[in-house]
Amino acid sequence: MREIDWLPSALDDLARMWNKSDSAMRQAITVASARAEARLLADPEKEGESRQEDLRVTFHAPLAITFKYDKAQDKVFVGKVWLYRKRR
Repeated sequence: MREIDWLPSALDDLARMWNKSDSAMRQAITVASARAEARLLADPEKEGESRQEDLRVTFHAPLAITFKYDKAQDKVFVGKVWLYRKRR
């Protein structure tokens, strides 16, 4: 069964963002992280956009997340998460 492993630094960043946010942004962060995890569990090879080597990035407003997928282990490794604003 596929797993997602968040690096401690990514979890710390996510918690820091959530703690500094108002209630509306907290809800948006919670929804976005759940949506991202569901998509990563469903099909990590097709999720997001490719970057250098085997690194990928996915955007679920207001979050952006970098990750790698190890097919042999069937495991997703989340490396970084940050807030971004949609372009107008």
